[in-house]
Amino acid sequence: MSATLYKQIQQFYDASSGLWEEIWGEHMHHGYYGADGREKKNRRQAQIDLIEEILNWADVQQAENILDVGCGIGGSSLYLATKFHAQATGITLSPVQAARAKERADEVNLSSRTHFQVANALEMPFADNSFDLVWSLESGEHMPDKTKFMQECYRVLKPGGKLIMVTWCHRPTDNSPLTNDEQQHLAKIYQVYCLPYVISLPEYEAIALQLGLQNIRTADWSQAVEPFWNVVIDSAFTPKAIFGLVRSGWSTIVGALSLGLMRHGYERGLIRFGLLCGEKGLGIRGNGDRG
Repeated sequence: MSATLYKQIQQFYDASSGLWEEIWGEHMHHGYYGADGREKKNRRQAQIDLIEEILNWADVQQAENILDVGCGIGGSSLYLATKFHAQATGITLSPVQAARAKERADEVNLSSRTHFQVANALEMPFADNSFDLVWSLESGEHMPDKTKFMQECYRVLKPGGKLIMVTWCHRPTDNSPLTNDEQQHLAKIYQVYCLPYVISLPEYEAIALQLGLQNIRTADWSQAVEPFWNVVIDSAFTPKAIFGLVRSGWSTIVGALSLGLMRHGYERGLIRFGLLCGEKGLGIRGNGDRG
């Protein structure tokens, strides 16, 4: 990961995470509004439902040692550690997020079963075959090398373990390449949210096949999560939120003012919410890249 991009992502989340938690809570990801996106529910419940729906979809019955790649302030890590009575490790580029995740673990008496640290997902500081569940919820879009990112997730996964990756994608391009207008729309999103680029879900699946993941499944849940952006937009311009935006700084303000880019991206079918899961074969140790 380039030093410039690393710094941009770190600074973006250092500045915005406190406001997000204050206004929207501990889960820094989309919500689930039913398969057709029409279920009415409060935002926090929708975010919890997303975690549960992903686990059900991926058929995760149990986990003992979990890695949360791009853990934010520990929302998913603490939820999963509680649900499965598991050990959970979270990594983030943001020192502010890592510190807050540790505080939150202390608050809910989970500090003995969770660990949070600043680390680069393209060079994870963990041994091969360390985790039986690798969970990445809306962090893949930040990775400047999608193949290297998935290689690292695969490397640290135990044989028999499961990788779940949920990430922002663009539409499949098998039948038609992205138009100039679509590319310009994506470029604006990349600039606002510190993304190097996104790829399509079929491209992620091709990487997973190349790695040797088994029992690969994919799904597009764009319709189920699309209402989330309307909810965020509605809540972003309350007096409390506006005061917080001013306090958080320019990059956070730009992010808030650009929420419509994501909403319109979903509406036109350009932005997709992609899911992928797969398992590491029982006879496999390590990975050809580092193994």
